[in-house]
Amino acid sequence: MRLRSARPTDDLAALERFYTALGCEVVGRFEDHAGFDGLILGAPGQAWQIEFVRERGIAAPCAPSPEHLLVFYLDDENELHARARALLGIGAREVAPHNPYWSACARCFEDPDGYVAVLSLPAPRHLASR
Repeated sequence: MRLRSARPTDDLAALERFYTALGCEVVGRFEDHAGFDGLILGAPGQAWQIEFVRERGIAAPCAPSPEHLLVFYLDDENELHARARALLGIGAREVAPHNPYWSACARCFEDPDGYVAVLSLPAPRHLASR
């Protein structure tokens, strides 16, 4: 099974800058496909993708809440902090997590549309099955 999450936006370029700084790669894009432009991000060889779509002439609805999250699990603390530094280097804003769970194992950044990207270490064993 593969997963692609899709979300509307008004600024594909800003999202490309943010998510490539985080470590995602552009795996596809399209222009004026029936009035839509899109950007597809992911990691080669992985079974997930994030798609951002802009409908020409229509403002994207915004639905971020404190629990609208994209969570990126990283292998170790060095990788987590390196990706956080890359985001800070492009001016991304680090935010406090709404859910206190993320305070113990993650750093959270607001993307250009106001949604939160979470850079997390794997869940501690005692919490992984909850």
